[in-house]
Amino acid sequence: MDRNTGWLREFEKALSPKQRRFFRGLTSPGKIQRFLDSVRYSDSDTYFCPLTLINKNRGGCFEGALFAAVALRRLGFPSLIVELTSENDDDHILAVYEKNRAWGAVAKSVFPGLRSRQPVYRTVREVVMSYFEFYYNLKRQRTLRGYSAPLDLKRLDKKGWMVNDGAIALVGKALDNTRHFPLFPSRLGRKLSPMDPWTFRAGMQGTDRSKVFHS
Repeated sequence: MDRNTGWLREFEKALSPKQRRFFRGLTSPGKIQRFLDSVRYSDSDTYFCPLTLINKNRGGCFEGALFAAVALRRLGFPSLIVELTSENDDDHILAVYEKNRAWGAVAKSVFPGLRSRQPVYRTVREVVMSYFEFYYNLKRQRTLRGYSAPLDLKRLDKKGWMVNDGAIALVGKALDNTRHFPLFPSRLGRKLSPMDPWTFRAGMQGTDRSKVFHS
C-alpha cells in the first residue's frame, strides 16, 4: 500500500515531540477510534484540519474522519472518506478502510451507534447499511438516505488538507462532486416507521442533545 510518506512526514513535523509519539502510537483502527472518542465534540460551522484537531483536542464528525484518514494512511491504508447523506438530519462522514478483503470504518459522533465498524463488511455499501438503524433524529425518524463513493484524499495532498485549515473547504467541495448513491427508492423512505421508544432511549444514552440536529 502507498503510505505517501512525504506528506505524512510534513504532518508529523508539525506536531510537538509529545504529539508525534502519541500519533505514532495509534497502531490500529481501534486505537484511532478510542482517541476520537476522547476528543471533545465540536458542532461548529467552521471546519478545520487534522493538525488543528490534535492541537485543540476538539472536532466534529468531519474533522474526526479527516484525522482518522491521516492515521490510517500511516498504517498503510489509503486515506478514504465517505459521506452519509440524510433527510431531516445532519449528514455524517466516515473514514473507511479495507482489510483482508473486508471493509470497516472509523468515525466521530455524539451518537454511539454512528462511530466505528469492524472490518467484516464485503462492500462500502454494506458498511453504510450497518448505520441505518442507528441513524435517527430527535423525532425518532430514520433519516439515512444515501452515501458517496469513497473519496481518496491523496488527490488533495498538495493542497495541504492535513495541516492547513484553509484547504478543508476543498475537501467539502470534492465530496460534493463525488458520485452519490441512494440507499433505496425515495418512495420507501416515505413509508418508514418511527424508531420504537425503547431503542430510541437506549441509543440516546450519553448523547448531548444540544449537539444534535434540531428541525
